[in-house]
Amino acid sequence: MFEALGQMSLDLLRAFEAAARHRSFTAAATELGTTQPAISQQIKRLEEQLATRLFDRIYRGIELTEPGELLFEHVLTGLRSLDAGLEAVTAQPNHEVLSVATDFAFAAYWLMPRLHRFHQANPEVDVSLVTSERSHSMLRTDIDVAVLFGNGRFKQGDSHFLFSEEVFPVCSPQLLAGRPPVVPVEALQELPLLHLRGENSSDWFDWTRLFRAFNLPQSPAPGQLRFDNYTLLIQAAIAGQGVAIGWRHLVDALLDQGLLCRPTEASAVSEYGYYVVLPQRKRRLQLMQRFVDWLMLEQATVSPLEPLGRVLRVAI
Repeated sequence: MFEALGQMSLDLLRAFEAAARHRSFTAAATELGTTQPAISQQIKRLEEQLATRLFDRIYRGIELTEPGELLFEHVLTGLRSLDAGLEAVTAQPNHEVLSVATDFAFAAYWLMPRLHRFHQANPEVDVSLVTSERSHSMLRTDIDVAVLFGNGRFKQGDSHFLFSEEVFPVCSPQLLAGRPPVVPVEALQELPLLHLRGENSSDWFDWTRLFRAFNLPQSPAPGQLRFDNYTLLIQAAIAGQGVAIGWRHLVDALLDQGLLCRPTEASAVSEYGYYVVLPQRKRRLQLMQRFVDWLMLEQATVSPLEPLGRVLRVAI
């Protein structure tokens, strides 16, 4: 493709077009910000590469030869087309990509249902969502913003509190068929429990800690279903396979939709929570801050569900 162009420089064609249009090497040099001898040399090189004389040097000026007229027609068309293409590209909105890292549960149940509002307010920003259950891998160099679960002390970045960890049992209404809609916490000892396991689950509430918070003397049943992914655990709860530990803010919409319910009144709050973490490097700080401000606004404007009963604060 474009065999005739070979190694020809675009500068030679621009010099030729200007000289042909002005019928003057001097005027072409003025337009292109160079000298008349430089334009003359470029035209000479072009003629040598084409093995064709493009201009006749006449008294006080130049005239295009017949091959020169033909070339000028095509070069003019080509340069106009190229200029129009470049202008169209530069007129396109300049989209930026913001890399946001968080865990599967926060991404699926809190961030994704709200993200369309960020895009509506910032149509020029694309969000690239990176999910992982390993907090230490979420602050690598290509991540702009991370939303992490923990105590807020993250060595790799500056953290901003988003919301605390409040948990309570949740299950499908089908699982309570034949039982009262709200049962005493002691009834949890009779219901199948869904367990979460994995690298980060030691920082989260588990059934042992929740039983302790509810002052239940009996240890929780080990359960037949264990998951290393919170979203799968919640899907199992929706399917009526057992009782899961629900995190306020993450399961609020599922409760509103009636896919899950709270079989007991009590809930517990720990010293942990979700934090927005900015890496210590200050790359694209303005764009990062815009996303952080939006997260904080979403949290402030979306009212959480009112607790059904007593809230227990637990240090873990």
